[in-house]
Order: sequence, then C-alpha cells, then structure tokens
Amino acid sequence: MENVIIALDFEGTEEALSFLDLFEGQQLFVKVGMELYYQSGPSIIHEIKKRGHKIFLDLKLHDIPNTVERTMRRLKTMGVDMTNVHAAGGLEMMEAARNGFGESGILIAVTQLTSTSEFQMQQEQLVHASLNDSVLHYAELTRNAGLDGVVCSPLESKCIQDTLGSNFLTVTPGIRPNASEKGDQKRVTTPAQAKANGSSYIVVGRPITQAEDPVLAYEQIVSEWKVAS
Repeated sequence: MENVIIALDFEGTEEALSFLDLFEGQQLFVKVGMELYYQSGPSIIHEIKKRGHKIFLDLKLHDIPNTVERTMRRLKTMGVDMTNVHAAGGLEMMEAARNGFGESGILIAVTQLTSTSEFQMQQEQLVHASLNDSVLHYAELTRNAGLDGVVCSPLESKCIQDTLGSNFLTVTPGIRPNASEKGDQKRVTTPAQAKANGSSYIVVGRPITQAEDPVLAYEQIVSEWKVAS
C-alpha cells in the first residue's frame, strides 16, 4: 500500500531487514531515517531495493545550496524514490536540491517538525507567526522552488491543499491509531483523520514496528486508510 509508509526506526541493517522479511511477497513503501542510514550507509538502500520495496530517505538536508545539490545527485544514483530537505534552508537551497535530484523521484521539504509546538517555535526559533501560518509559508516557498510537496502534520494538510491544490503532496508523520500513545509527537491524528484532512501519504513507525504482530498492525492501518473518506 503506497500511501502508508513504514518508518524503519531500527539501529542497524540486520534488524531492519529481519523486520522486512515478515512481509514476504508484499511491496512496501518504507522510510529510512538518519539513525539507520548513518549506521548502515548506502548499503541499506541497496538491500531494501533488492527486495522490491520503495524508499523514502528521510535525511532532512539543510546546508549551503552547492552541498545539497551535489548530495542530491548522489541520492539520485541510488534509486531513492522520495527524499527531503528542510524548507528553512531557503528558496535557493531547495532549487539546488531539485536540480540535483531532477525528476527521478519525489522531492519534498520539511515545514515544522511534528514534535514542535507553537510555543517552542515562537520562543526558540523567534518565529512570531502562528504555527499554521509558518507551515503554510514554508509550503508556498517549497512550491515556488519546484518541489513536489511537504512534510507536515496531518492537522495542516487540509489548509495546505486548499491553498496550493491537491496535486501538491502532503506527507504526514504524527500518525497514531486510537490505541497508540503519542510518544514524542505533539501534533497527531489517526490514519482515517489524516486521509480526511487530505494527506497524500502517512508515515507510521512504532505502532507497526513495535507491535506484537507488525504485519497485522500494518494491515489494520492500511484498512483504516482505505475505508476513510
């Protein structure tokens, strides 16, 4: 199910691949984050692709434009299906990312992390706008840079798509089934609520990876997504 992305929040290659072996015969869309990528390197991308799965490489690049463009050229050769940058890096950096990655996959930008509250944003980042206004500003900047969409809270998807159109993708972490705890996420919804709000993709980690039966947990989330309007 392409719309449900499983976050492979594991420490190393062996643990991640053992988890994927539970889903034999299925093609998944999985997220490889910093911890797993920095521990395992590009080989983890090769191993996952060899198993036929799609990959969202979640490195949240934020650097000078030239460095980001050169890095994106490398990611392009690895066959990554989706990757991201921080919108806070600015228009020029995002345009450089697009130049480097080309049209080889989906390129999105992080607006505000789902672990960030409005109070934190205003006090620590000195952003004197509402959280929604900040997210929408970054989304518009991302669109203007030629990227495909943003990472945002599912609570913000509807506002973004109402403003920028349904073709502009919203990839939303902070997804918790009703029985799950929020963990370190502050702005969360259920899979059904996320779809109703217009999320293009949802990213789900611990409710699947730490479930007693990960395959069943995944199938239940997929089912909830499919039946939601």
